[in-house]
Amino acid sequence: MRLLKITFALSLSVTALATTVIAYSTWRTEADIKAHRKNVISLAQKVQVPVWDEAAFSELPQVVQRYFQFTFPNGPANISHVSMKMEGQFRRPQMESFAPTTAEQVAAANTPALAFSATTPIIPGVWARAYDAYANAKMEMKAKILSTLTVVDEEETPELNTTSLRRWLLESPLYPTALLPGGPVTWEAIDNSRARATVAMSGYSASLVATFREDGSLERFDAEEDGDLTTSYHGSGEHVYRSEYKEVSGMMIPHKFTIARAAKGKLMPFWDGYLTNITFGSF
Repeated sequence: MRLLKITFALSLSVTALATTVIAYSTWRTEADIKAHRKNVISLAQKVQVPVWDEAAFSELPQVVQRYFQFTFPNGPANISHVSMKMEGQFRRPQMESFAPTTAEQVAAANTPALAFSATTPIIPGVWARAYDAYANAKMEMKAKILSTLTVVDEEETPELNTTSLRRWLLESPLYPTALLPGGPVTWEAIDNSRARATVAMSGYSASLVATFREDGSLERFDAEEDGDLTTSYHGSGEHVYRSEYKEVSGMMIPHKFTIARAAKGKLMPFWDGYLTNITFGSF
């Protein structure tokens, strides 16, 4: 009986210790995520929306002009950043199954910077907390089991910085002033329904091909090169499909999305979801 009591007491002590470690690690993780968000907002507040220039607008590809007419029915909005929440199904890298996922993101509207975080259950009672941030042309990416055990810890490299820059471009229909002439993105005509968007910053550049619907809405972005499917992270993905546009703060914003890896002519979705909340910050 005495041995049983000792074993029980030790079990309680180990459980309490583990709970304390997880609680502290969770606090540290969330503090790190919050700091990244604050940094993105600070950078966003320093860059104004490009001044609307009719001459520059008239030089854009016709299909891009239609997109801006659709997106800004009352003219471009004066926003600095966007905060959003998302829900959906997420597939971890090199896995086949999807799991329900919630995510949050803050992005600068007029300069490449963003901070993303997501929570995905692994088994009952065990979750993965993943987050990445891109600011000042440098990225950071982490994933932690129970917000404690680090399983992904990527620091900046030229390749990851470029991927993160493309990620900001891929997400830009959620903060469409990013795509206006005079900002960090330039446009090149391809045909009557497509145009190439290129973003450049601090010696890095990334491009995606935008395909537009007849109503002017941006349907999809696609990379022109295959992705590397062997990495422990998805990066930006090579494809995004967007739908269910709704007017928010005077802008037409897509609320449903599917983001996928792409290689050898195949699309492999990994994040299928929808916006549950989106708000815009002003100067």
